[in-house]
Formats: sequence, C-alpha cells, structure tokens
Amino acid sequence: MSDQASGLRQFRMARQENTADESGYPMTIAVTSGKGGVGKTNIVANLALALIRHKLRVVILDADFGLANIDVLLALSPKYHLGHLLFGEKSLNEIMIEGPSGLQIIPAGSGIQELTQLTPFQEMHLFESLCSLRNACDFLLIDTAAGISKNVVRFLLASNEVIVVTQPEPTAIVDAYAVIKVLAHNTNPDQPLRVRIVVNQVADAREAESVFNQISSACTRFLRRDMAMLGYIPWDASLVDSVRQQKALLQGHPNSSAGRQFMALAKKLKAEWEKGSRTVPLLFRPGFMRSEYNLPAEP
Repeated sequence: MSDQASGLRQFRMARQENTADESGYPMTIAVTSGKGGVGKTNIVANLALALIRHKLRVVILDADFGLANIDVLLALSPKYHLGHLLFGEKSLNEIMIEGPSGLQIIPAGSGIQELTQLTPFQEMHLFESLCSLRNACDFLLIDTAAGISKNVVRFLLASNEVIVVTQPEPTAIVDAYAVIKVLAHNTNPDQPLRVRIVVNQVADAREAESVFNQISSACTRFLRRDMAMLGYIPWDASLVDSVRQQKALLQGHPNSSAGRQFMALAKKLKAEWEKGSRTVPLLFRPGFMRSEYNLPAEP
C-alpha cells in the first residue's frame, strides 16, 4: 500500500508541475467508472465514432488489462495485443488495429493475469511507447478498468481529463464518488479537478441531472471540489440491439436518441479541442516513468 501511495504522489506532483500549454498534443481523456457494468466501454466506442464523424482522428487504448472487451464489442479479432508490447515482442504500431470508420485501437489481452501486475519496466515501456501517438491522432481515449487500482489511477492522473461514467443505481453513484475522491486526494486543491460526469441509461435529462446533483453535492460537501456534467446518454433499445450484433450504436443507428447525444458530447469535446489550451499529459512526457522509478536511461 505504501509503494502505491508513494507512486501516486509522484504522479500528483508531476501533474501539478506540468503547466505548459501545448496545443500540438492529442487531447487525452481517460474514461472510467467506479463499478463495472455501467456501459463505460460502449460510451468509449460510440464517443470515438462520434468524434470521427466530426472529422477528428481517434485512437482508443483498451487499458482494462487482463479483461479487455473493446475488440469484442466491435467484433474485431486482433492478432496481437498489449501483452506482446509489454513483453517486448511487438511494437505499438504492430499491435494497433483498425476498427470501423478508421478508428485506431490498441487492444489489451483478455484472460492474461500477468497484465494485471505490471512491473516498473513494463509501465515505463508502455508510457514511452504511447509517446509515439503525439502526431498520430487528435484524441486519445483510454478505456480503463473499473475501480481504483494502481493501474487505473495512474492513467487517470496522466490524462488531460477524466470522464466518470455512472448510472442511476445507488451503488454506481457511490462508486463514482469513490473514484472522484481518490482523484481529488491526488490533485492540488488549488487546481481545478479535471473530472466530468456522464450519466448513462437514464430516462431523460431530468433523471441525469438528479444523479449528477447527488454526486456533485457530496463532492462539494466532503471534498470541497466543484463538479461538472459533460452530458448523459438515454436508455435506447437500439443500443441493446447494437451490443447483441457486436456493433457500435453509431454504426447502425446514428439518428437514435442515444446516437444524437453521443454526437452532442463529441461536438462539445471538439470545441474544447479546437481551443488548443491544455496541459501536456504525463503520457506524452518522455522519461517520466524512468525518473519516478529511478530506472536507467536508454543507452
């Protein structure tokens, strides 16, 4: 536990010092949730396709190490995965695959226990490999595992922004707050908390606002931090059908109620991306992992 806390403190300090404005970097967004089963991966896939419909280049990193499912959702069969990269067998370009509409995906391995316990060298190798994406995309969406494990929190702190996905169920709301609490404790209280909420599978905007208010009130009261809602996705029968067909909703039902909301979220993110004012995420700072773990420089 102490090693994990120490490592996260290093990430926190580096993030606080990282204030340079670099519009040439991809907007890096980690999408996470407190509990599984809230539709996080579905939101990542459809948000990516919505951004592509807005003429943007998108890469998805499946960071649910050991339990990957973005490829299953999109009926893809990758020949290689992150395990081949982390074990030194393949490069990042060699494991990347193309999904629908030109979407680029970095697949994670499924059922590979070793991926859930990365060594410092493997973490360093992954972060330094991701630096090659600097000019390869406009958005890098990171589909993390659910929960607050060390691997998850690293990606959250190393991104420009975090999207926390939740649903109206009480357990999903409580667990979403738990994720925000961890991020708040690892972020300078004088800096804005780069976290926004997406409420999934709600009846309407009123229900989404009610869920958001519960989380926001807890954050204001106990964390002294303000929250913002990015948007919501309504329950949509077309989304259920798309999952069964192993397709993203926007592939077959772009004009559905949920499809229109995905396009609205993407439009909002595109407007922010066009402003070009954001800090350089830790993912694109070569050598950071080496300094954290005191690893030797490359020869």
